[in-house]
Amino acid sequence: MMQTQEFFRALEAARQPRHGGGHPFSRAWGAGELDRAQLGEWAIQHFHYIDPIPQQFAQLYARLPDLDARQHLLENLLGEEMPACPEKRHPDLLRKFARACGVADERILKAEEAGEVLATTRAMRAWIWELAGIRHIAESCAGIMVALEGQLPTLYPKYVEAMRRMGFTEDDLEFFHVHIEGDTGHAHVGLELTARYATSDELQRRAIAAVRASAEMRWSMLDGIQARLARRAAA
Repeated sequence: MMQTQEFFRALEAARQPRHGGGHPFSRAWGAGELDRAQLGEWAIQHFHYIDPIPQQFAQLYARLPDLDARQHLLENLLGEEMPACPEKRHPDLLRKFARACGVADERILKAEEAGEVLATTRAMRAWIWELAGIRHIAESCAGIMVALEGQLPTLYPKYVEAMRRMGFTEDDLEFFHVHIEGDTGHAHVGLELTARYATSDELQRRAIAAVRASAEMRWSMLDGIQARLARRAAA
């Protein structure tokens, strides 16, 4: 088995080849090359990816054997659902951003019925269900916390700076701010929990593979969004 720090480095390295920040869509976003309508299309897809995350976290919570691990995930879950301040739920903050992009609530909420949710978005959502409920918990922690939450503190600041130049307000961008602030800690805890539960060489390899798979799934989801925008531009 790898020693802890070596394992941490291997987990973090596994997300780099398909880190979302390197995707052409993300690079265009960070460079200020996307307009509000294009960002609204991203928001629709991202909403339908993240809307079930509290339920997915609840499923993983029920599988964790250790109190401190459950407490961490419960804190994460409550941060998503915000029971004391329901209007601050993360999906609702994303809908607020979508409205700033010109996407009405009705459109984003009815996207499934209208056939607007892409297959790549569905695949991303299904992968998180698989991690939360089926895969070994070392893979779950690696694939969710390390691979996905671990990207956002380096990815979203570039988006925010570009959108400030576009005239978005700080209130419009609240969805991004809460993830920049919260997910650095989540990713670090994810590394520790992955190391705790990856108790064999095989489980370490599977955890690393889960990080790689999650990064590839997010990359594919961005591929889907970019392809849809290209088709519409060409029509």
